[in-house]
Amino acid sequence: MSTLHPEGYHGDRARAGFFEGWYNKVVSADGAHRWAVIPGIALGDDEAFVQLLDGTTGKAWYQRYDRSEFRARADRYDVTVGPNRFTASGMVLDVPEAGLRGEIRYTGPLDPWPVRLWAPGAMGWYAWVPFLECYHGILSFGHGLSGTLEHDGGTLDFDGGRGYLEKDWGRAFPSAYVWMQTNHFTTPATCLSASIAMIPWLRAEFRGFIVAVRHDGHLYRFATHTGARTTSLEVDERHVDWTLRSRRGHTLTIHAERRRGGILQAPAAGQMRRQVEESLDATAHVRLTDRHDRVLLDDTGSHAGLELFGDLPRLLAAR
Repeated sequence: MSTLHPEGYHGDRARAGFFEGWYNKVVSADGAHRWAVIPGIALGDDEAFVQLLDGTTGKAWYQRYDRSEFRARADRYDVTVGPNRFTASGMVLDVPEAGLRGEIRYTGPLDPWPVRLWAPGAMGWYAWVPFLECYHGILSFGHGLSGTLEHDGGTLDFDGGRGYLEKDWGRAFPSAYVWMQTNHFTTPATCLSASIAMIPWLRAEFRGFIVAVRHDGHLYRFATHTGARTTSLEVDERHVDWTLRSRRGHTLTIHAERRRGGILQAPAAGQMRRQVEESLDATAHVRLTDRHDRVLLDDTGSHAGLELFGDLPRLLAAR
């Protein structure tokens, strides 16, 4: 059943308004090379694609392919788009429009959000709801990298680098959202992944969020489906200040600072027609305390991905 495999392809029986994309973030050991690589399919456009963002320069590319050049497994992460291949072991790239080719291997196993029957991944029980606009999966909070990419005559070395992997599928991205991610803290295995968005629900909507901190062998969950709550949220063009509290009494405070990035294409009605600005050089300071106010984490993550999109005043005003 595809719901129990968030890493797999969900579009075998989908109609024209469907999209699906896998977000691969790769950062070299010295942080000099930061790339987002996104293979996917947009049935509204009847096309497949590989989308790229160079986080150092902010330049982005969108390479289109015929739908017939897309193949994907429903039971695992195994996606082919033209000459490009993406699996749990790594990716092989050949994207002429960007002048990029090569291979990056994932060293060590992926570290996904756990899948349980009652809570299949990052969305919890919401993953079983059949009418949602957008579904989300976290396929690896962090993994090592090796290999090289050739770009515009130069060699990009990713040996000893760090990767992250998530995905989205459905009809469209939310009309308003904030998303951020970094796994470049003082402790290498620490990761923050956080998003909050307007969620259509029958004839109404609500503000839903999925936040996870992977640290010291533990996964701290702050999400709508876990009963956590946002106690404060402030967003402007350059900053995000967000405080959450879990049902177990943990408090998470995030202060993120954005920088200008590149423009990516995002889905609406299964068509990649929206434009979203993403930065890959933001920072996110994270402070996590337990119910006794003991500090579990107080650190700043670098090379952070950060997106702010849509009607943010409506998002801030919602509950």
